[in-house]
Amino acid sequence: MRVLLAGGGTAGHTSPLIATADALRRLDPDVEITCLGTPRGLENRVVPEAGYPLELVPPVPLPRKPGVDLLKVPARLRRAVRATYDVLDRVRPDVVVGYGGYVSMPAYLAARRRSLPVVVHEQNALPGLANKAGARIALRVAVSFPDTPLRGAEYVGLPIRRMISTLDRPALRAEARASFGLDPDRPTLLVTGGSQGARRLNESVSGAARALADAGVQVLHVVGPQGEATPERTDVPYLTVPFVDRMDLAYAAADLVVCRAGASSVTEAAAVGLPAVFVPLPIGNGEQELNARPVVDAGGALLVADGALTPEWVAATVPALAIDADRLAAMGAAAASLIPRDADEQLARIVLETAGQPR
Repeated sequence: MRVLLAGGGTAGHTSPLIATADALRRLDPDVEITCLGTPRGLENRVVPEAGYPLELVPPVPLPRKPGVDLLKVPARLRRAVRATYDVLDRVRPDVVVGYGGYVSMPAYLAARRRSLPVVVHEQNALPGLANKAGARIALRVAVSFPDTPLRGAEYVGLPIRRMISTLDRPALRAEARASFGLDPDRPTLLVTGGSQGARRLNESVSGAARALADAGVQVLHVVGPQGEATPERTDVPYLTVPFVDRMDLAYAAADLVVCRAGASSVTEAAAVGLPAVFVPLPIGNGEQELNARPVVDAGGALLVADGALTPEWVAATVPALAIDADRLAAMGAAAASLIPRDADEQLARIVLETAGQPR
């Protein structure tokens, strides 16, 4: 059996794609997996590192507003569909799986014209344009959050890496804190803006370093490849790093996380029972707030608007929460009860069941 997985750009698409590929191989070691991406996305690094072949087609950005770029979409889409035909002819997949983003629209159109079965997976609570179109031709549509408005949606959750879905945070805590050079006994705050970092988080949390230190809270701050943070020096550890390869260790080291509310961030934090302060990205269609809402409503996280996240807000709110063990335990339990940890295998089974079916 041959499977083509189409998705890329950011970790929001590549992480569930790779998690699904790994699950497919566990369920069927003979399956042949090829990934489809664009030349400028994160997939160019992470897909080959995960051991999967990668084919590239031109990206087709879909502008949200009228303008010159919108007029260029038809020509760009035709070029990308032609390039995808070439990939389909080489790979000859039995099923095409799309995760949304720039590469999925040409994949859906090419698969439709080649009469190949399509499976769609939508990461966000509010679907993007590509997956809205893909859902109209797909045999199966899987979603990460309940009540996602897509035709035929099946709630399976978001596929996440096994190192996360099987994580036992308490069991790994001592090793995790030692790996980062953190104090083994202090309350620990993790700050991360995702694969690219987030300036608002970097500035606001580092600006509250004195208040965190006064409460005895140490910080592991992932600032992003181009990000920076300049916390006031204290005698309490405040570690800044550009990125973390082992997010399982970062989650295990932490008692609380401040992060964006992308689908992966929400799902991973909740799945491992890590209480969170979610700060939705203030651009887009508001999907990040919708992603976070079920966990927040269940009591597993706080939600703060990007513009409201200031050093003063952090100082007034986060230190007291980070040292409240009973409240953190209740939040973690509430979050963990919501999130399926086996979404990777659920989606992989859907893909295997769909392969070879008439479109």
